[in-house]
Amino acid sequence: MAMLTTVRLGAPRLDPGALAGTASAAQAMARLPNRQPLYAHRVKRGFDVVGAAGLILLFGPLMLVVAWLVAKDGGPAVFGHRRVGADGRSFTCLKFRSMVIDANDALDRLLAEDEEARAEWAATRKLRNDPRITGVGRFLRRSSLDELPQLFNVLRGEMSLVGPRPIVDDEVAFYHACFPFYAQCRPGLTGLWQVSGRSDVDYVRRVQLDTAYVVGWNFWSDITIMLRTVRVMVKGSGAY
Repeated sequence: MAMLTTVRLGAPRLDPGALAGTASAAQAMARLPNRQPLYAHRVKRGFDVVGAAGLILLFGPLMLVVAWLVAKDGGPAVFGHRRVGADGRSFTCLKFRSMVIDANDALDRLLAEDEEARAEWAATRKLRNDPRITGVGRFLRRSSLDELPQLFNVLRGEMSLVGPRPIVDDEVAFYHACFPFYAQCRPGLTGLWQVSGRSDVDYVRRVQLDTAYVVGWNFWSDITIMLRTVRVMVKGSGAY
């Protein structure tokens, strides 16, 4: 298993790879670093509110155009999906719809009929050649524009601009004893996973990246990740 010794987001140091297969959450919690001081959380939250509001104003016209393009097929422009947030609380994560209207039924049919797709979905919870994605949706995903509505999740306090990737209930089991690290903070619009290969990395690596972010968090790491996110969005690497 690859270790994250090259990820340097600040003290304290911890090898998240060593936790990925441990037996219980209690073992992870015993090694969980102390939560950041209250002022640090307030600084992060203040940055989230100001940043999200500013980005909504900046990208507002673009979001209206995207909403119009997505809704041309008769379906809703924005899709809400239940995700696991801070402290394990559930919330509705917003995205521009990038799939056909009956996407859930289409996925069930595909996984029932295609063994290769079934194995890929089990390993990564994604499909590299997903037949459910629309033409507009493929562009939105590659450019990450489908996630712009999550700026409203940030304003509502359900997400942060930077944090672990929001997961669904079925993915909690993939985190094993590392889940307490994930639940320690709000999931992010972007994060270490998004700037470290995104869908090109397997799920074990994704858990390691999320854990490394929480363990080594500091304000400047968020700034660094946001700057790296711009480059990833332009290149469109690891997105499908």
